[in-house]
Amino acid sequence: MQRIILIGMLFLSGILTSFSQENHTITIDFKGMKSDKGDIYVALYNKADDFLKKPLKGVVVKVVNKKATVTLKDILTGIYAVSAFHDVNDNKKMDTNFFGIPKEPTGMSNEAKAFMGPPKYEDAKFKVDKNTTISINIK
Repeated sequence: MQRIILIGMLFLSGILTSFSQENHTITIDFKGMKSDKGDIYVALYNKADDFLKKPLKGVVVKVVNKKATVTLKDILTGIYAVSAFHDVNDNKKMDTNFFGIPKEPTGMSNEAKAFMGPPKYEDAKFKVDKNTTISINIK
């Protein structure tokens, strides 16, 4: 009988822990686009090892009046980074040159810059512990 009660308490504890994690939204305002052609491809990352490789979430948003806004929902408290590119020629991919350098406008959270390679997760990361709004300049 004691085992059943103990197992039941552990089960309930696990359920309550999973419900106690707070979900937030990240609203991202994009600016700096030179035209309304194409879409903005947005990627959200939560691990340095996955940065610019394997996004946690991805979304495509329309450019209107050279601006765009996207709201990512159900984001758990944590550390995140965002990358985005403006697919100006609307071919559904980021065009790069021979060296892998983007030919289309890009932007990162915290305005993280590339130097001798792609931007670093450490430079782009930000904390989410409440509903958060960030701005990214697409250049």
